[in-house]
Amino acid sequence: MHFLGGGITWLQPLRVSLSLGSRLGRVAAGSLCRFSDAFLTCVFLSVRGLAPAALKLDLEQKLFGQHLATEVILKALTGFKNNKNPKKPLTLSLHGWAGTGKNFVSQIVAENLHPKGLKSNFVHLFVSTLHFPHEQKIKLYQEQLQKWIRGNVSACASSVFIFDEMDKLHPGIIDAIKPFLDYYEQVDGVSYCKAIFIFLSNAGGDLITKTALDFWRAGRKREDIQLKDLEPVLSVGVFNNKHSGLWRSGLIDRNLIDYFVPFLPLEYKHVKMCVRAEMRARGAAVDEDIVTRVAEEMTFFPKDEKIYSDKGCKTVQSRLDFH
Repeated sequence: MHFLGGGITWLQPLRVSLSLGSRLGRVAAGSLCRFSDAFLTCVFLSVRGLAPAALKLDLEQKLFGQHLATEVILKALTGFKNNKNPKKPLTLSLHGWAGTGKNFVSQIVAENLHPKGLKSNFVHLFVSTLHFPHEQKIKLYQEQLQKWIRGNVSACASSVFIFDEMDKLHPGIIDAIKPFLDYYEQVDGVSYCKAIFIFLSNAGGDLITKTALDFWRAGRKREDIQLKDLEPVLSVGVFNNKHSGLWRSGLIDRNLIDYFVPFLPLEYKHVKMCVRAEMRARGAAVDEDIVTRVAEEMTFFPKDEKIYSDKGCKTVQSRLDFH
């Protein structure tokens, strides 16, 4: 990615032709080697496919309190990768408050699809406030985005594109990629049907929390919440939310988002799970006294019941540094 003056981000597309005929023979030797390595790596990953058991283990052991996200993402990815002839790209929209695991899940997905994860040449992360900051530059961003995606899917059909902070994305920008997500075999000679698009957003967090709280107050377990309890209200709510990045978007209007994945607010017990996992990741023995102290330092809502962590597990790492 190259940065121009005035805070504008230029997303330079990887312009590579997959025709291995005479045109490729005219490419410089160094460029050919780099292209061949990338192309062969992409082919190898496509042949290798997804290991559902490994993805399931990662989600169950590393993601806490998110039974819906675990179930939906596992089924969606497994079904998509097992389909040798998908009719459109897989498009997932992950919703929930900060610290509930959306970014973490996108990292897990990336690592299960491409060994280098977010560092892979075939995984592309866009952050709204970094890459698309200026409202007056929407048209430019749309053009850059189309070029970047077209170029990279041309180079590797199984590319993954992750859009973070969708709730901060200026409305209209994301609709530039609508033709790539639709049911087209090809768009201008390029097939996008094996690509994966993942949107991450805080929008809809209030709707998810309301449903979770309704279940809790009715004495029902959070595990009883089903996708059908949240997905319809989530899609409508995001579509009508001016701050969702998907406000009145053709992606929703045309039903091009395959799954709206809700991330539930995390309870005290889930925060403790996060602390234990972080201690293990640091190679330290789990000290339950420290686990309890870190969890009790967090703030919880609603004001009276104090059920859910207002930052999820987002500040667990920094708080653990003090113990």
